[in-house]
Amino acid sequence: MTPYDLVVRSRRAVLPEGERAAAVGVREGRIAGLHEYSAELEAAEDVDLRGIALLPGLVDTHVHVNEPGRTHWEGFASATRAAAAGGVTTIVDMPLNSVPPTVDVAALEAKLRTAEGRCHVDTAFWGGAVPGNLKDLRPLHDRGVRGFKCFLSPSGVPEFPPLDEAGTRRALEEVAGFGGLLVVHAEDPALLTEPGGPTYREFLDSRPGAAERGAVERVIRLAGETGARVHILHVSSADCLEPLAAARADGLAITAETCPHYLTLTAEQVPEGDTSFKCCPPIRSAANRDRLWDGLVSGVLSCVVSDHSPSPADLKVPDFAAAWGGVSSLQLGLSAVWTEASRRGYGLDDVVRWMSTNPAAIAEISGKGGIKPGNDADLVAFDPRAVTPVDAHRLHHRNPVTPYHGRTLKGAVLTTWLRGRPVDDEPHGTLLLGER
Repeated sequence: MTPYDLVVRSRRAVLPEGERAAAVGVREGRIAGLHEYSAELEAAEDVDLRGIALLPGLVDTHVHVNEPGRTHWEGFASATRAAAAGGVTTIVDMPLNSVPPTVDVAALEAKLRTAEGRCHVDTAFWGGAVPGNLKDLRPLHDRGVRGFKCFLSPSGVPEFPPLDEAGTRRALEEVAGFGGLLVVHAEDPALLTEPGGPTYREFLDSRPGAAERGAVERVIRLAGETGARVHILHVSSADCLEPLAAARADGLAITAETCPHYLTLTAEQVPEGDTSFKCCPPIRSAANRDRLWDGLVSGVLSCVVSDHSPSPADLKVPDFAAAWGGVSSLQLGLSAVWTEASRRGYGLDDVVRWMSTNPAAIAEISGKGGIKPGNDADLVAFDPRAVTPVDAHRLHHRNPVTPYHGRTLKGAVLTTWLRGRPVDDEPHGTLLLGER
């Protein structure tokens, strides 16, 4: 047998068939063999994690990198370094909050030039669907974006306006024509109101669960009429689970995600004035959180991704009506989800399915999402028993703002390998453009 470049052994390797002791052989950046834990193997480097878990690299399909144009909010270097520190080896960048937004090929090319040589992990891209760019969707698809993000309500930035119902239908018809995917921020603007004041309760009341459900029901109807593939982003209201389950039962090509903050934080916990918790749609009640977990376990919600939407601290003013809405958690998602999942009796294999396997499948990123021969050797040494206090100032995110600051999370990433190489301060991520 040809020697391996790297062998990583663990008594808790999380493989597609479940958790077991194994030795993973890596050659030329790919997983070339799976062996018994104690197998005698020839390798340039042999790492024995013993009881530390070995996971596939996570795939986070919902990351706002914000570069170019708003690099002071975040950037490819800082975002991808944070991702690697959190066990994420592949991200998909959102098309908005960068200037220009990724709504045509020229904007995508500008983003690729900015990202080149700066990424610590592999990076793919979403395009955007906005009023007036219908003709740009097919060229963006052909250039390799993974799908198209749209809003049904205001996005928060003027350069990325929402689609009305007619525009949503046209976008769905267009992407259905070439087998594309529309990913949707689903809140009904007719049911959103301006917050009546600066408090969290007033902000929460201004974005009710009914606004999410109504928008989801509209998208389901339009998807059924057009035959398009649709993915619902960041489900925060458990009221959406019933129509999503019915759509799946009807055979529609609809998937949905939720986020660590909706599974781990609750409205009751939000300190008054702490706008690091503000996001759209909002963090809801503890009872709602329990129902989201039920939706995740049943498969109605397919995956858990960060919706890392950072901003400088000066935009997080202590007024929930005025503050920028977005949670920064890219580096913390794995530990946050594991903290709550383990408390509820779920295993690392569940977390891997939700945070690696399923996101890779939805975004059609080949070679990711599992420890199996032929896949990229994206691996994570994760200590599930570690206790990790969160200090926002020690994170790799560009700005030290996160609702997890001061909390203690369970689990710690010890090493992240990208294509068989440990991630360090030297970027060696690849820009992933889909093959068409």
